[in-house]
Amino acid sequence: MTTTGSCMCGDIRYHYTGEPAVTALCHCVDCQKWTGGAFTSNAVVPRTAFSVTQGMCITHGSTLLTVISPILGTPKSYDAVGASGKINKHFFCSNCGSSLYTELEVMPDVTCVKAGGLDGGAANLGNQIGVEFYVKDRPQYLKPCDGAKQEPQFG
Repeated sequence: MTTTGSCMCGDIRYHYTGEPAVTALCHCVDCQKWTGGAFTSNAVVPRTAFSVTQGMCITHGSTLLTVISPILGTPKSYDAVGASGKINKHFFCSNCGSSLYTELEVMPDVTCVKAGGLDGGAANLGNQIGVEFYVKDRPQYLKPCDGAKQEPQFG
């Protein structure tokens, strides 16, 4: 199974193969600030299963064209120091600003793909959230997800 996604403007496309190792919400203050919302929703996948398309795919009639550019299709990143003292590298589109994915130094084998950019309804993560992190920072107007493990912090 291949799951695809993109930023809002379409300059960056990506995909991952297989099922996520875990689906997670993170309510930490950094994730709140990064998204402008109360949490991030994440499909956590093996880093080897994730790849960014280096180019913008467009169609002309029934023909798929690929435009390759050093600017288009290259995510920018911002390094934030997490509560662990390790780097959380947040990737985003330099054109539209969409949050794309995060690579955590404390979890070097996985990529946390931001579910909001997934195509075809995949942002709902199959209505299965495995864990909520930083529930101590979750706004009180939000309730715990049914069946999700509740972690006060990360790990």
